[in-house]
Amino acid sequence: MSALHDLTALEQGALVAAGELTPLALAEHYLDRAARLDDVGAFATLATERAHAHAWHLTQRGRPADAGPLWGVPTAVKDLNATAGVRTTFGSAAYADFVPEVSDSVTLSLEEGGLVWLGKTAAPEFGSPCYTEPAGLPAAVTPWDRGRMAGGSSGGAAAAVAAGLVPLAQGSDGGGSIRIPASCCGLVGLKPSRGRVSGAPLYGEPTGLATSGPIARTVRDAAALLDVLAVHRAGDPYPPPAGPASFLGACDEAPGRLRVARFAEPVITDAHVHTDVLQAWEDASDLLRSLGHEVVDVPVPLPREAVATFETCWAVLTALSPAPAGREHLLRPLTTWLADRGRAVSGPEFGLALGAMRRHAATALEALAGFDAVLTPTLADVPLPVGAIRDDEHPEADFEAQKRFTPWTSLWNVTGSPAVSLPLHQTPTGLPVGVMLAAHPGQDATLLRLAAQVETAAQKQEATAWHHRRPPGWERP
Repeated sequence: MSALHDLTALEQGALVAAGELTPLALAEHYLDRAARLDDVGAFATLATERAHAHAWHLTQRGRPADAGPLWGVPTAVKDLNATAGVRTTFGSAAYADFVPEVSDSVTLSLEEGGLVWLGKTAAPEFGSPCYTEPAGLPAAVTPWDRGRMAGGSSGGAAAAVAAGLVPLAQGSDGGGSIRIPASCCGLVGLKPSRGRVSGAPLYGEPTGLATSGPIARTVRDAAALLDVLAVHRAGDPYPPPAGPASFLGACDEAPGRLRVARFAEPVITDAHVHTDVLQAWEDASDLLRSLGHEVVDVPVPLPREAVATFETCWAVLTALSPAPAGREHLLRPLTTWLADRGRAVSGPEFGLALGAMRRHAATALEALAGFDAVLTPTLADVPLPVGAIRDDEHPEADFEAQKRFTPWTSLWNVTGSPAVSLPLHQTPTGLPVGVMLAAHPGQDATLLRLAAQVETAAQKQEATAWHHRRPPGWERP
């Protein structure tokens, strides 16, 4: 008989809807696992009492008639997102004792959707690096090899889902921070279109690079969580992109025959691409062709000179997250180095960089206008050993190593496109390798239709079926 954590999030939600399981029983199951089995660095803070009280309240109130399919299901909130009354450190020792007075829109959307968040998942300082090694906490690692990184910056969220500590989780992505850990942990990681998920109430991200999105074990679980997160607030700076009545419903619709562009040449820097990464990309291309799609090789659509523009905006974003007065010495060297770069950018220079980034985005989108989707690898390598990228003595080398590990992901943050990493491949030693699909801005439903079709086809082949893969330690009671 399957344990609760063997079930998908939607299967758990269906049991709650049928009255066979209560939100409280589910929360207690996962709180127990998170307290005993978090040897993957998943949680920065477990909000046990709060989660228990919320689940008890939902159980006593009963399921509303208009509840969604994830009502009563446990989840987690990334430690970059504000949670009223619960510590939010932003991955930084400088904010080790910070407790927000208000929750942000993402947290509120999860609560309004009837999900029970168990705590705050680990993130690196201000979400900047592509690995998750926060000060004073264990590194977030992939449960497929606990000596290797879970990726970042949503590394804690991905580690939690991959280890069966929550069935699905929210992450955020400004340069690949959902898709990178999804690839490292063998999960589905979806970055939605710009404007799909509200950044209220702070709106502290002026570049439009970052957004929240789902990390899950299946495409349909991810789509169901996107339905919860895709809330437009009155003050949002971007109009909500058009979408279907339900992203989950879109997964059950045939995508039709699509034109899929593909390239594997690194975008933002010269990088060695691991042979298993290229094999995963080729196998995904063959799978798409077998599904009737046209797959066409194309040149990289973003010029290399766009990288300096992205880096300028990234450095300014880091500078917008200062430490509290008197606690600057607690910041990591990488953060200090990036923030110093950002503070050296003048207001006019930043304005020019924003304009240049939008022009580069337009160039890329125009080059891809004749295609419905784009296929690339997610990462240039398999999950690396913990500490392989981090270099506190030479932060500029740290930053360059991050670029070599993630040479494709930030392209879709620049364009504002939806993009998803799918865990289609494993190395001979069992390490997960993701491939990435992207679509035009606003076409999240098209992307999910295609991803769901790929998932269904993958389940029919033992070599690519990811739904039933379990990392070491999953079966622990």
